[in-house]
Amino acid sequence: MSIDKRKLAAARYQPTNVRLLLIAEAPPCTADRYFFFDEVDQHDWLFRYVWEGLTGAKPDRSKKAEHLCMLRDSGMFIIDLHEDSIAAPSLRVLEQNVPGLLDRCKVIDPHHIILIKSSVYDAAFDALAKAGLPVIDQRIPFPSSGQQRKFLETFRKAIAIAGFALADRI
Repeated sequence: MSIDKRKLAAARYQPTNVRLLLIAEAPPCTADRYFFFDEVDQHDWLFRYVWEGLTGAKPDRSKKAEHLCMLRDSGMFIIDLHEDSIAAPSLRVLEQNVPGLLDRCKVIDPHHIILIKSSVYDAAFDALAKAGLPVIDQRIPFPSSGQQRKFLETFRKAIAIAGFALADRI
């Protein structure tokens, strides 16, 4: 999957004013899966659990485009630390991408930042905080491989700290 196709999909759902910026590790290696793709038949873990964490309900797969519009309209957006698909990036590889991430975050100018996946937290939290960016200090696992419940618990704590309530925005 080309970066251009992912960028076009993300641009469609990027809010003008980003209240809550989520930063994940990297786009999926599977070409047909990406957070902002309207039709993902399986393994859409991040979207599914972000939606559930924000709304308390499981998303309706047939309404993903509608759900993405609601996220956009609420001021939520997601980017990746590593902009290319990469299988199991090392901490060193992720850290090498932090300067570019800082630049992208400054351009986006979010009210709050939440890091998704422990490796993203380990690679980027200190740099984001030192740069004065509004990053929330919660180490949140990726919502797969048995970590779904822990993801929901820690993600909900982070959105509470941010004072972000999707129901108030849609």
